[in-house]
Amino acid sequence: MTSHRLPVELAKAYRLLNHGPTVLVSAAHGGQRNIMAAAWAMPLDFAPPKVAVVLDKATWTRQLLEASGEFALHVPTVSQVDVTQALGSSSGLAISEQQGIDKFAAYGLQTFQGDVVGAPLLEGCAAWLECRLLPEPAIQAGYDLFLGEVVAAHADSRVFSEGRWHFAGHDALRTIHHVAGGHFIVDGDGVDARPLPPLASQP
Repeated sequence: MTSHRLPVELAKAYRLLNHGPTVLVSAAHGGQRNIMAAAWAMPLDFAPPKVAVVLDKATWTRQLLEASGEFALHVPTVSQVDVTQALGSSSGLAISEQQGIDKFAAYGLQTFQGDVVGAPLLEGCAAWLECRLLPEPAIQAGYDLFLGEVVAAHADSRVFSEGRWHFAGHDALRTIHHVAGGHFIVDGDGVDARPLPPLASQP
């Protein structure tokens, strides 16, 4: 487990996703586990913190998530762009069998155990959010949309602390945004807005 992993208070967990990065989703159930990439994920609330993620019906990770009632979101880095693309373009579902292929094992990925949920966490990411499923059968079936309550959160202290991302000096840990066809955009430097004077009242 990375020595730089820092617990993030739940009130600030939404900030781990608020800049819109591509995420990885993992789940485990009945001795099986899997992980996939998801371009559509977002924070939903502050207290308790909630997230939303879109998972296609054909994915093995979704089946494990639905069976276990929990999952984890990971924020991969630019140094993980190749594995992120591989996890997003390969299926863990064995078509001829009633079980899946463990992509962690298939790609030689290192994991560690989180604090609350059983979903495995991938080493080397910039952040991790452990989530419990908030069952909403209608939107899950109709829109492939899953909601979760964040029950634990962690980040790499080299690039996230005191509720803020700070990537300067750690280019390999910058987060990524998938555009299409294996093309990603990498997060740049942050900038703080300055307060503007209030608008003058109208007569």
